[in-house]
Amino acid sequence: MPAFDLAETPLRSLNEALHSVTAAANDTEFDVYNPRGAHAVAVGVDRPVTVRIHGPVGYYCAGMNDGGEIIVHGSAGPGVAENMMSGKVVVEGDASQYAGATGHGGLLVIRGNASSRCGISMKGIDIVVEGSIGHMSAFMAQSGNLVVLGDAGDALGDSLYEARLFVRGRVDSLGADCIEKEMRPEHLAIVADLLEKAGITGVKPEEFRRYGSARKLYNFHIDNVDSY
Repeated sequence: MPAFDLAETPLRSLNEALHSVTAAANDTEFDVYNPRGAHAVAVGVDRPVTVRIHGPVGYYCAGMNDGGEIIVHGSAGPGVAENMMSGKVVVEGDASQYAGATGHGGLLVIRGNASSRCGISMKGIDIVVEGSIGHMSAFMAQSGNLVVLGDAGDALGDSLYEARLFVRGRVDSLGADCIEKEMRPEHLAIVADLLEKAGITGVKPEEFRRYGSARKLYNFHIDNVDSY
């Protein structure tokens, strides 16, 4: 099991090792110590490896992840799991701005809170936040699911497309063209599945409310000019 101490080893060496793993490799589990807020830790992983990061990270940790399982035993700076394609990223602490931005697939789990613009322009990623999220989250979110066990800040889902938003707590305000929608059986099933995948127990899907697009901004209409 390879171990990298970033107090002694350059970050580039870690990322090169992660990118060099082959299908026949025996060492597919990595431990990373003393990240000390380093940026771009485990970025661009495109192999089915497991990376355990023991400490806080900076910008873009696990960005562009495609198939890896990356666990941050600490908090993460802006852009964690940005543009993720597949795999799983878990942040045991809090996450800063635009967590999971533009993500195309995979699962991002945040055990603490996420700051503003969580899930901005998400394109198929699933995001589960055990705490609360900040303002402008899911702005222009195109597809995927955002599940929030806590509260949501202002302008949730502004200019939303077809992503599904599920919030258990309070929503300060909804963004343009975002409305509350009925929780149908298929949506309860989605929430139940994501809670299970995130390892969350004791929470019922029926406790969530669903939000989605009113579909009034898909095409320009003069009556909606003030909303653009």
